[in-house]
Order: sequence, then structure tokens, then C-alpha cells
Amino acid sequence: MIFLHGLESSSRGAKASFLRGLYPDMVIPDFKGSLAERMASLRGILAGQQDIILIGSSFGGLMATIFAMDNKDAVARIVLLAPALNFSEFSRYTIQQINAPTWMIIGREDSVTPAEKVVPVARRIFTDLRYDEVDDDHLLARTFRKLDWKTMLSEEEK
Repeated sequence: MIFLHGLESSSRGAKASFLRGLYPDMVIPDFKGSLAERMASLRGILAGQQDIILIGSSFGGLMATIFAMDNKDAVARIVLLAPALNFSEFSRYTIQQINAPTWMIIGREDSVTPAEKVVPVARRIFTDLRYDEVDDDHLLARTFRKLDWKTMLSEEEK
């Protein structure tokens, strides 16, 4: 299980700290640099692993999506928190469908990754998508601690 933080966050951010408390064995690396540099780091961290559970927040959600498109057989499930699927960096990638069970959370007040731009892209990519809108903004600061993490990360849940 790995948490991928957003563009301006780190392994010490609020979501990372919260998830580390719930799942002490979760891998929570720091990423810096361009998308290509971050993806190279991620590929190195996850090289050879199977049954990977990806949790990505914002830019980390974009990274999780790209990794899953390139490593379909290695990914068991995905949780996306306000994923940056509307960012221009994603337009360079060929859209490929992902069959891993995916749970996506977006805030109704999110102006960075608004649902009307992100959801149509997600529906084209994820064949097993569960999508929830919550009363929050892009950071999901009012919501992420209240999410049912056990259910979202459970292999039995679909």
C-alpha cells in the first residue's frame, strides 16, 4: 500500500500523517520535480511488486492513474482523492482502461480538479469506478479523516 501526495505536499502532510497513523506499514515517500521525475521515482519504489494498492491525492492521483495504466497487472485497487486528471501533463499519455477497483472522492467545491472535468475522464479510464462527491474543496480537509478507509481499501469491497 502506497500513498502518493499532491504537488505541493509531502510525506509529512495532513493526509500522509493521518494514513500513517491508520496504516503504519504504508509506504509514504516524498516526491519532487516534474511529473516524469516523480514517475521515475515511483516506478523505482514499486519495481517488481504485485497486488499494489495505490492511494493518490491530487497530483498523486494523476501519478497513481499513470502508474496503473502502465502496470495493470500489478495494481490491486486504487483510491483517488481529487485526482488531477484534468491537468495538462496528463494529455501526453494515451488513455488506457484500468480494471482495478477504483474509488474516487471529489469535493463539490473543488475548483482545482472540478468534478465536471475529472469525472468524464475517470469514467473513460476506470472500468470499475465508484465515485463519491463530498461537501468539501480540493484539499478535502473537512472530509478525508471521516472517509471509510477500511471499506475503501478492502479487497472484498467493490
